[in-house]
Amino acid sequence: MSGMDKFTTDSCNLVKAKKTSHSIHWLRKGLRIHDNPALRDAVLNWGTFRVVYILDTKSVASSNIGLNLWRFLLQALEDLDDSLRKLNSRLFVIRGQPADVFPRLFREWGITRLTFEEDSEPFGKERDSAICMLAREAGVEVASHRSHTLYHLQGIIDRNGGTPPLTYKKFLSVIEGIAPPDPPVPHIDPSAQELGHTPLSDNHDELYGVPTMEELGLETSKLFVEVWHGGETEALKRLDRHLERKAWIASFGKPKVTSDSLMASPSGVSPYLRFGCLSPRLFYYRLMDLYRKVKGGPPPTSLYGQLLWREFFFVVSTNNPNFDKMESNPICLYIKWRTDKQVASDLQKWTDAQTGFPWIDAIMSQLKQEGWIHYLARVAIASFLTRGCLWISWEAGMKVFAEHLLDADWSSNAGNWMWWSYSAFSQQFFNPPCPVEFSKSLDASGDYIRKYLPVLKGFPARYIHEPWKAPLNVQKMAKCIIGKSYPSPMVDHEKAVSKNMEEMTSVYKSVIQYRISVLSSEEKQIEETKSQFQMPETSMH
Repeated sequence: MSGMDKFTTDSCNLVKAKKTSHSIHWLRKGLRIHDNPALRDAVLNWGTFRVVYILDTKSVASSNIGLNLWRFLLQALEDLDDSLRKLNSRLFVIRGQPADVFPRLFREWGITRLTFEEDSEPFGKERDSAICMLAREAGVEVASHRSHTLYHLQGIIDRNGGTPPLTYKKFLSVIEGIAPPDPPVPHIDPSAQELGHTPLSDNHDELYGVPTMEELGLETSKLFVEVWHGGETEALKRLDRHLERKAWIASFGKPKVTSDSLMASPSGVSPYLRFGCLSPRLFYYRLMDLYRKVKGGPPPTSLYGQLLWREFFFVVSTNNPNFDKMESNPICLYIKWRTDKQVASDLQKWTDAQTGFPWIDAIMSQLKQEGWIHYLARVAIASFLTRGCLWISWEAGMKVFAEHLLDADWSSNAGNWMWWSYSAFSQQFFNPPCPVEFSKSLDASGDYIRKYLPVLKGFPARYIHEPWKAPLNVQKMAKCIIGKSYPSPMVDHEKAVSKNMEEMTSVYKSVIQYRISVLSSEEKQIEETKSQFQMPETSMH
């Protein structure tokens, strides 16, 4: 047989093998068609493919997931289903748990290949490892692809000597020496010859359709007006709007924060990155291309810092299953947070926007209504809960964010809460932002407070930031008596901050003393070792 004949035969055998391939693409994040190499791997196989999302409907009511997150997720799934129709396919929403579902699907659908987007977080890696084992037992080939992060995280760790860089500055210095992120993969062409087909039944919607919130037993009456619409279609529109601001991008400096900044932007994309409706690589390369066109060079890291901070927290958490805890977390400072009987009550007041500080309560109201708050607002309420006023563990605040915040990735949520509470990553600490003065500096007129705390809308700007100081006649005119219609401040801010700063200073002094003692011990051991090998003085005569 000639070389050409052998090549033709091998090619025919490959095509034949692929025509008999039956693939499942398993969605978790990565809820998009664009730049999705794992999805592309599944559908361009000349055989059959099904795109599945596994939803445990029995645990919906008991899950710690807020209504805004459920609405966003279901919208994203609906949007993905619409996009798959253009590929003559549909989305299969499977009810159950992955470990129970996959063995049945492998058998019933004759699956030979499973693809999914790589999950870098510890829980995800453990889950995926278990499913890979089930797939191997069923004779199913598995292929995973990285596209939820810009870089290969373990590669960054290896380049840093085997440990993750624990400061953002160090992280930036490490990635400066590695190749740029992989470019986005090409879009899937609906007319591609190698595009597989999806077996569909007439009762597909009944069996595998995206459920409604009502079907999941969720109380939609408690939903507020939608601010963030889930899905890839909306994500790409927002990216376009974000990049339309060419003049702003060209002259980018430190963003100036105003009261308008506290409101959700129509070009904001962070929730879409979290759910994988927007590829971080597409964001990165489109920003790079635009900046080069308008400025002729690569953009400053501060311009795409949102992506890099996200990447930083993914790196430091990927091998740390206790990253979201204080105990057994090697990078988290141990702090004796409050454990008294009043903690639960104080935490509830903070969660329910009943602290008596309008700035703090307005932020918490926006969070629960819209599922998003500005970064400075996050710093304010996190500082208030932890090192500022209440001295409550950051883990409690992190759980509230996980329930309500649309862009709260497990890694970035825990990482930011450790940062805000000065439990990790901070090289020095400062006084927490004052919930009154900070509010006045950002929202002098009080419009933000009036929007999210309408009970205070009648107060003049002079008193709206600290309404407890308003004379009784002003409170009556505002139709809001402090202590009745709206609570008095739950703590004396100045006294609480003074006490907590003393405690935080004591914690840091203890850490410094410990490090000095360890260093001294190591130096002593070095000196003892050196003395063991020191040559004795001898005469040459």
